[in-house]
Amino acid sequence: MHSSTLACENPPRLILRTPESDTPDLRYRGALADGLSSPAGLHRRPWLARLRRALEKDLFAVHYQPIVSLADGRPAHYEALVRLADEGPSGPLIAPGQFLPAAERYGLVRDIDRLVLARVAALLSARDGGPRVAINLSALSVTDPAMLSHVERCLRREGADPSRLVIEITETAAISDMDRARAFCQGVCALGCEVALDDFGAGYGSFHYLTRLPFNYLKIDGSFVRELTGSRNDQLVVQALVGIARGMGVRTIAEYVTDRPTLTLLRRYGVDYAQGFELGRPHPRFPLSA
Repeated sequence: MHSSTLACENPPRLILRTPESDTPDLRYRGALADGLSSPAGLHRRPWLARLRRALEKDLFAVHYQPIVSLADGRPAHYEALVRLADEGPSGPLIAPGQFLPAAERYGLVRDIDRLVLARVAALLSARDGGPRVAINLSALSVTDPAMLSHVERCLRREGADPSRLVIEITETAAISDMDRARAFCQGVCALGCEVALDDFGAGYGSFHYLTRLPFNYLKIDGSFVRELTGSRNDQLVVQALVGIARGMGVRTIAEYVTDRPTLTLLRRYGVDYAQGFELGRPHPRFPLSA
């Protein structure tokens, strides 16, 4: 990979939304199209007790959605997407948009992040080679001074290859504490992991943290992709972001790809990878190979 001065470098060996997206912002809205439970009033139990119980009893499910190379049409890596599975074996999975806001409010989202990291690290240790896996970390995790050492311990304990772990962070995570976010990204890059800036372009500060954080992938926010074929403005934005990413030596991923015409346009504009229902829905079984 051509590296800009901000791109992660992988030193000698010492890679963690969404149908379209799956954590706050578009990920909350996109999860509803995945057949997950969400009707208002369906789940009334107090969230604090419910989430604590789910963490204690490991009642979360992780599904994997492919991120496909537009050069050859093959999955380049997968994103790990968490669901709440506390309604019993035959009950519905609960969309992240239903429980992540509460998890953030009660300070439990870090525990959920760590649970997903542990699942993915164990998965990577069980596979010799194979595709990378991406996980999305919350602002509380990215700015937690203890999180970097936790990632390192988790990977070492499982014997997982750091180069197969991609950590996605959102603008919300970055701007909550830019200095800590930058230190965290630099640290995981030093471990050999890769970093993706998720939901890029969704907030006013996007270009600010674009120049301050080390990263390997720029994930174009789904709001610019959903109506791409009919919006000249969205087309201009996507083309501009591809140009910026190429100039910085990083790769682009388009989220929220739901039809073939959109995929054709993204390929024409030079986007490197795409993710969305057109390319594959999240699945509980992780593939043996890319």
